[in-house]
Amino acid sequence: MLIKAGNRMKIAYVSSDKQGETDLLLTAVAEQLSKDGCSLSGVVKEMNYASSFENGCDMKVRVLPDGPVIKITQDLGAGSGACRLDPGAIANAVSNVETGPLAQADLFILNKFGPEEMAGRGFVSAIGSAASFGVPVLVGVSRPNIPAFVAFSDELAQALPPDFDAILNWSRAEI
Repeated sequence: MLIKAGNRMKIAYVSSDKQGETDLLLTAVAEQLSKDGCSLSGVVKEMNYASSFENGCDMKVRVLPDGPVIKITQDLGAGSGACRLDPGAIANAVSNVETGPLAQADLFILNKFGPEEMAGRGFVSAIGSAASFGVPVLVGVSRPNIPAFVAFSDELAQALPPDFDAILNWSRAEI
């Protein structure tokens, strides 16, 4: 359960049916807000990293505002169908976010509310900390994970369309 800032929680999520679109949008919004001088916290996908797997399930994230870039997947060998997430790397990314300028951020961005967060791990504590500091939270959520995220946010999260201007406008309005 998240902590409400004032009378309402400042939390929104983005989801798209197009593979990779949510990552592209959140990274582009983070880049624009950084150019605008906003202080950001969280992680976005490192878009310059090319996956070495056919299914694209190989990822690096950039800790906001200035790095580091962390590979959060592991190579399990050809033909493996197991989850490639590297829990140690995710813990490292979370630690970097939580020891960074989270309390002073204008906006917290998480590229994906995924399996670790649905299990109560991953960036759950960072999201809660951001909310408790009154920092607006913007999260990418894949369609199958929306019910879990909505429940996690106590049904207070606002759904945003997968549109750059809509996401940027919401972010600017909440900052």
